[in-house]
Amino acid sequence: MLFVNVTEDMLADIRKESYNKLVQMPMTFFSSRRVGELTSRLSADISQLQDTFTTTIAEFLRQFIIIIGGIAALAWFSPQLCLVMMGTIPVLAVITIIFGRFIRKTAKQVQDKIAESSTIVEETMQGIASVKAFANEAYEILRYNKATNSVASLAKKGGMYRGAFASFIIVGLFGGIVFIIWWATTLLAKGELQVGEMIGFMFITIMVGASFGGIAELYAQIQKALGSTERIMDLLEEQPEALDISYSSADEKLKLQGEIGFNNVHFNYPSRPETEILQGLSFAVKTGEKIAIVGPSGAGKSTIIQLLMRFYNPNAGTITFDGKDALEYSLTSLRNNIAIVPQDVLLFGGSIKENIAYGKPGATDEEIVEAAKKANAHSFITGFTEGYETIVGDRGTQLSGGQRQRIAIARAVLKNPAILLLDEATSSLDSESEKLVQEALDKLMLGRTSVIIAHRLSTIRDADRILVVDKGRIVESGSHEELIRNTEGIYYNLSKLQFELTDNAKKEFLEN
Repeated sequence: MLFVNVTEDMLADIRKESYNKLVQMPMTFFSSRRVGELTSRLSADISQLQDTFTTTIAEFLRQFIIIIGGIAALAWFSPQLCLVMMGTIPVLAVITIIFGRFIRKTAKQVQDKIAESSTIVEETMQGIASVKAFANEAYEILRYNKATNSVASLAKKGGMYRGAFASFIIVGLFGGIVFIIWWATTLLAKGELQVGEMIGFMFITIMVGASFGGIAELYAQIQKALGSTERIMDLLEEQPEALDISYSSADEKLKLQGEIGFNNVHFNYPSRPETEILQGLSFAVKTGEKIAIVGPSGAGKSTIIQLLMRFYNPNAGTITFDGKDALEYSLTSLRNNIAIVPQDVLLFGGSIKENIAYGKPGATDEEIVEAAKKANAHSFITGFTEGYETIVGDRGTQLSGGQRQRIAIARAVLKNPAILLLDEATSSLDSESEKLVQEALDKLMLGRTSVIIAHRLSTIRDADRILVVDKGRIVESGSHEELIRNTEGIYYNLSKLQFELTDNAKKEFLEN
């Protein structure tokens, strides 16, 4: 009961600490790892500890106490025989350590393979629509079977090591017992040992030997558990972001004006150090100004958004908010003043109300409804039978793209940020949904500093200023009217290409 109580509290602490550390890790950590692998660490690896600490260690201590007590009794019966028996222990200890290393290494490899198979399940379930659309069920089954067979193969290898270890201990113990019996009979013949002492000695020797045999297998199981949880320990030793999880009143009161500055910013992603995405980028945004950033794919537009959110820090140069270096703000207080509406909105699997309230935990029902109205979402929400309590499904699959976008906008409205980031928020919508979403965005941008990443140039004509980015630099800047006059510029060519495509689509529609 003692071991179960202590272990369950310990495992709960490990789970909480691991999850807390995981949530606070920087984006560089997640960019190099897969979701299935991380969830496996929190489930399979920690569960491996449960049986070990509740049963195995208790049994290990029990056997250890028997061994110590038995050796003390043997020394009382016959110090000479006890010394002979103790001579075998160092040999067994060395072999135990060697086998333990093999077992621990194999157990870690097994858990890595289990994490890999969990990743396959996670990815398949998340992308099940794509799996079905491409008729790739057989491919996914083959991929999972291959990973599962690797787990079984490594587990069998670990079983072979544990079996060989247990066999060696048993053979060694019986050999030792036979040797001690022979030595005891020699002492008996010399009259140095009495028959009763010999019988008592042999009885306790067998008991100690049995405990040695049992403790060897228990030791192997403990090594297996330690090997399988090394990744959890690695996670706990990782350096998280400098976040303020307490949400102190000082951070809550901090309110940015919304002024932004990029000063000769250079940046490359840690996973691609050889490729410089931003090459001396510089621009300034005034409080309440609405700027749009356009340019070819790969020019660095979305990277600017990620740097503003401080998902990453620049390699050189500075980013400022209200004239103060971004690094001087706490991450929590800075991000509390920024809201982002991305192209691909991820909703959590709860209700519409819970997803909107994510922008301001603890918001009242009235605040949530008011935010939904400003986001042009109230009408479609009330059209559902369960209204705001409607479950959106995994990743929001029960809602259309336009509905998900308006929920994301309502979430941003509720947050009431000083700075608004729109990362191609309408690029994947149909015309009707785009109109509703654009109306909601126009309301949201009023009085706020807004940075808009857009591919559809028709949605940014009203921007105060348009920045054209190419190869990590600002190559053009101005209003739509100013940029369109430069017939040699990138903006003019992008506009011409899009309008030609639109005209051709209209013409084709009329002809058909």
